[in-house]
Amino acid sequence: MPELAEVDYFRKQWSPGLGQKVVQVTTHPWTRLYRGESPLELVKGLVGATLASSETHGKQMLFRISNHGWLGIHLGMTGELLFTNETSIDDRYAHLVLKTEEGALVFNDPRQFGRVRFALGIDPPDWWAELPFQVLDHQYTFAYFSSLLERRKGSQLKPLLLMQDLFPGIGNWMADEILWRARLAPDRRVKSLNESHHRILFKEVRYVAKHALRIVGDDWGDFPDSWLFNHRWKGGGTCPKSKQPLSRDTIGGRTTCWSPAIQL
Repeated sequence: MPELAEVDYFRKQWSPGLGQKVVQVTTHPWTRLYRGESPLELVKGLVGATLASSETHGKQMLFRISNHGWLGIHLGMTGELLFTNETSIDDRYAHLVLKTEEGALVFNDPRQFGRVRFALGIDPPDWWAELPFQVLDHQYTFAYFSSLLERRKGSQLKPLLLMQDLFPGIGNWMADEILWRARLAPDRRVKSLNESHHRILFKEVRYVAKHALRIVGDDWGDFPDSWLFNHRWKGGGTCPKSKQPLSRDTIGGRTTCWSPAIQL
């Protein structure tokens, strides 16, 4: 599933459509992406309007529309956004297409785990305004971070980092990267940590989020080999810090990679 950096990258794929008027909208009303929403109301609200701006929050995106409209998109596991100048679009998985005078903004999602939401109003809808602080927000202080840990002392670290109400946008590979850098075992319990561990973990959460956005968010760049990222996928593998073998197991229901030599 795309994590915060990948989501920001895909958001930018619709940037060519900013400032352009939507002249036609096509949807697949039957798709699960519109659960709880009316595709007809979405079409009525978008046609003739202009895409004004966009932003992300964790794994979610919001596009502001000129007529006080708000288009929310969650990519799910297989969703992606793209802009095309092609007149013919393969619409098997193109569950939302916004056509402008210069091209088409497409939301593809083969497995339909994503979501499309739409609302009208001067202020952002509640489903956006009430989202928790993001890990790079200035409100996401060490004190705030510590309070989150304090309330979940019995949790294992890996599943904890995947909780989107606490760490928006942090997904599987990012959680592994954070814990590897913090030298903390993924199955370790929060209650075993001291304040020094808290500070290290807080630092690495923000470091990985910041640099993932820089490397991936702009142009889908490659991570340096000094990161765990490039070594966690293949069977076997060696830790770039300890030069010892990496381990893999299922923790909290997710495939997890770590270095037993340094993560304690």
